[in-house]
Amino acid sequence: MKWTSLQDSKQLDEILAESKINPVLIYKHSTRCSISRTAFDRLERKWDSMAIGEVKHYYLDLISFRDISNRIAEMFQVEHQSPQILLIHNGKSVLDLSHYDIDFERIKTACLEGGEDI
Repeated sequence: MKWTSLQDSKQLDEILAESKINPVLIYKHSTRCSISRTAFDRLERKWDSMAIGEVKHYYLDLISFRDISNRIAEMFQVEHQSPQILLIHNGKSVLDLSHYDIDFERIKTACLEGGEDI
């Protein structure tokens, strides 16, 4: 997986625009949390680009960029959690998973259903 580091709130506008073409995945990671590292490693091991199609990946170190994490929660009307993935499609969060619920199969299902809420 190729991750784009999310370090500037202006990138959120890019994510909104990109999500109108293809789904966008945001992984909010706490560098102080072993569960966050485990969930991230598990997601990377199971990721299958051929099965899921075109999805851009953003990685947010929420300890260093908590203000961006807060803005994400506000923009996409989700409760802040860590670790957390959001799948953004057509400008809205269509999937919000946290901790050990972070699962490639659920992300794939949401992507293949065209971003419909699941």
